[in-house]
Amino acid sequence: MNEDIKLDTIEEAIAAIREGQFVVVVDDADRENEGDLIIAAEKITPEKVNFMLTHARGVLCAPITSARCSELQLPRQVEDNTSIHGTPFTVTVDKLPGCTTGVSAHDRAATILALADPSCGPATFGRPGHINPLYAADNGVLERDGHTEAAIDLARLAGLRPAGALIEVMNEDGTMARLPQLRRFADRWDLKLISIADLIAYRKKHEA
Repeated sequence: MNEDIKLDTIEEAIAAIREGQFVVVVDDADRENEGDLIIAAEKITPEKVNFMLTHARGVLCAPITSARCSELQLPRQVEDNTSIHGTPFTVTVDKLPGCTTGVSAHDRAATILALADPSCGPATFGRPGHINPLYAADNGVLERDGHTEAAIDLARLAGLRPAGALIEVMNEDGTMARLPQLRRFADRWDLKLISIADLIAYRKKHEA
């Protein structure tokens, strides 16, 4: 981690998530070395989806718990996950009631909201679709130090449903934003920037 780049505190990030704001979360330099724009799923809106797609420009995903995946009967996308970091994709989904093709910011927001809504069951969703649910490790970042788990942990710590939305932050030239670019991105949009390493340390301290 670049020591001259200032990170915000986990407490600040939790407060931002609770208020429905985005947080930029960076993982370790020897892992993906990428930053994701993260928000609690229940706080998503069409405008926020549009912001994510316009300004972060990565792949929009929706982390949920493994228990929620089971409730919704969402199988893993593949049985043998050979991706570099084992990104935990399920089959893709769209919310069916009240949506059209599933592509618009409205439809994607509706799908993310439904994934977090305990009143929505398997019949709510069409498969395949345009949102990528991700199944999180049960013990969050203490079990797997990924953005998927960070999104769930932040929502839980904020007292919200354990579900999120995330998207990788890319530079304008199409390369992945690294820590210096992520700090500038966060400052530009007045967002908090934290590391997964700090989130792990926070949980260990407060759950000891």
